Amino acid sequence: MFISDWWNSLSIVSQVFACIAIPSTLVLLIQTIMMFVGMEGDGDVDVDSGDISEVVPDDIGDADVGDGVFGEDISGEPLDLSGLQGLRIFTVRGIIAFFVVLGWVGMVLDSAGVGLGITLPVAILCGSIMMIVLALLFRAVMNLRSDGNTDNRNAIGCSGKVYLTIPPSRTGEGKVSVMLQGSYVERDAVTDADEAIPTGSEIVVVGISGQTDLVVRKK
Repeated sequence: MFISDWWNSLSIVSQVFACIAIPSTLVLLIQTIMMFVGMEGDGDVDVDSGDISEVVPDDIGDADVGDGVFGEDISGEPLDLSGLQGLRIFTVRGIIAFFVVLGWVGMVLDSAGVGLGITLPVAILCGSIMMIVLALLFRAVMNLRSDGNTDNRNAIGCSGKVYLTIPPSRTGEGKVSVMLQGSYVERDAVTDADEAIPTGSEIVVVGISGQTDLVVRKK
């Protein structure tokens, strides 16, 4: 038996790495096939659909719509995809990719006679790099898709959740997840509130600042 002979030829360390690599690879292949045939769910979007609505709140009129909603506050700055802040690294897909790379790299290095003290850290490092690369690619694709088909102005009045804490008084940017034109999207956000809006808080969009930033307040 070829498979039996191959398995028995592996060291114990390589067999452990194989037990990690082979199932993870199969799961990743199944995920990829499901994605291409349109059966994949939105497992990477950490948003509770029951908490997001496109209904405009009754008190949206209290928002300062003149605050950069359509005109003078638009900066024309391009969306920065290079930073690691706010990346969805620890997704199901990312974790599976981590184990795929860790397993195969570990097998290759162990088969080459590299000691476990070097093999394990290198395999973990390669798996971590793969997670970050996958997160960057996924964010770039999602932003290109959403930016090409959506208008951020349609988010005004929509509710959402804070994904990355929003600093107070526009001293920095956070991130929010909102339902925009029928799809969950992630957008940079600022607030005029005197206090930071922490991760997990419900918010409502009250304006647009620049081409990509949403102006929000706590709901």
